[in-house]
Amino acid sequence: MNRSQWIKANRPVISFLILVMALSLSLFAFSLLAADNPASKNLRPVTTYSIVAFDRETGQLGVAVQSHWFSVGSLVSWAAAGVGAVATQSFVDPAYGALGLEMMRAGRSAEEALSGLLKSDRTPEVRQVAMVDAVGRVAVHTGRNCIAEAGHFKGDGFTCQANMMLKNTVWEAMARAYQNTRGELVDRLLAALEAAETEGGDIRGRQSAAILVVSGKSSGVWWKDRVYDLRIEDHPDPVREMKRLVLIAKAYNHMNRGDELLTENKLEEAMKEYHLAMELYSGNPEMIFWPAVTMASTGRVEESLPLFKKVFALDPGWALLLQRLPSVGQFPKDRKLLKKILEQAPGK
Repeated sequence: MNRSQWIKANRPVISFLILVMALSLSLFAFSLLAADNPASKNLRPVTTYSIVAFDRETGQLGVAVQSHWFSVGSLVSWAAAGVGAVATQSFVDPAYGALGLEMMRAGRSAEEALSGLLKSDRTPEVRQVAMVDAVGRVAVHTGRNCIAEAGHFKGDGFTCQANMMLKNTVWEAMARAYQNTRGELVDRLLAALEAAETEGGDIRGRQSAAILVVSGKSSGVWWKDRVYDLRIEDHPDPVREMKRLVLIAKAYNHMNRGDELLTENKLEEAMKEYHLAMELYSGNPEMIFWPAVTMASTGRVEESLPLFKKVFALDPGWALLLQRLPSVGQFPKDRKLLKKILEQAPGK
């Protein structure tokens, strides 16, 4: 048996050994990071409350967080489509997010990933970490030295966790809200954040929030797999502001879906998506202009005119934009059609 034949015959074993070595190196690197981590030098904790969850209907994975800390989403929330979601907080170590996802991507369950990382951490007593994997298995850890009130609630496909709260009822209130709310995963995550605030939230107040929701299956292109990726970096009422942004994000998701359907020549389905976007975010001219352009371009001119009239009244710059579209193939080169539409502008 020559070398290439031997490699081919033993490829499964070789792949497994490479995986084991990669994970071992990752855990070793993690132990070094933990030793050099600001948390082990007794710096301030990123106190917060969060939720990680798996939607059994869609397969979506998500994490939501709020804190009295600037840009909490850049530290706490991690998720990858078809892999899992992680929240790492208290004396936060982002390595739990990055390596936790890598271990779940390699086939480890949420519990195995979290357990392995905690064993490699020199200061697990100050960590609060939660993970959910791509089939809904959850794991959560609240270290004994997390600042009170601190604790967690582990449910079916989700877990809520919090530290330095005003009350020790925050995480259970979050769980109830998540379980009793209908709608998309993002709606239930948001409901959990709102419930935490109603219950008293962070003992110091509020500052930033984040929601990250990814698809159940990876497309191979990470930015396409992010259904919602929203952050409030610094705001007097970040959860309330997040609720506003979620609504806008939903509208844009419908717009984007409409564009996809249009490229597939599914005009009626595309128009339904555009109308949903307009209903959700009616004050935004973007949601009105592009559906109107689609209508006029596909022969539904009379139906488009009231929309053009509305958007031109909001801002005359949209009339100027319309005139630039024919030269780049985004609108018919039809002078009569263009003139009829521009007559809808104020003062015409």
